Amino acid sequence: MKENIRIVKTTSENLDFVNLIAALDKSLWERYPELKSDYWGNNILELNPNVVILYLEDKAVGCGCFKKYDTNKIEIKRMFVSIEARGMGLAQTILMELERWAKGLGYSFSVLETLYKQKEAIALYQKAGYVIVDNYEPYVGLENSICMRKPI
Repeated sequence: MKENIRIVKTTSENLDFVNLIAALDKSLWERYPELKSDYWGNNILELNPNVVILYLEDKAVGCGCFKKYDTNKIEIKRMFVSIEARGMGLAQTILMELERWAKGLGYSFSVLETLYKQKEAIALYQKAGYVIVDNYEPYVGLENSICMRKPI
């Protein structure tokens, strides 16, 4: 299966990324309709030069990106694997690629936020070495958010 995987470093302007993010947003709003007003302001697709897209059989099935959080930390954002490609370890592949990229740029830590119902995501991040920490900005006071951190 791994020989059919291709990882591409790109930007948030990539149409495959835009389409995957639309699917991610749709799945989040279906799972958390009650939170849309609390989180919509954090759900802006900014221009980002640090995007990874994972292709399986030449079809874009997963993505993730990171942005600078502070001088030595990046924040993992927009992690998503389409439903038909789940259960193959692809999210872990995307996460490792993002961490390698950030480390190569001189960052020492990675932080991320996910929501409490994202049990699969929380398990993935913990398996990858992330630990739950106090919520950081802009998630302070948002009880549905789970924030995590890891040295990279």
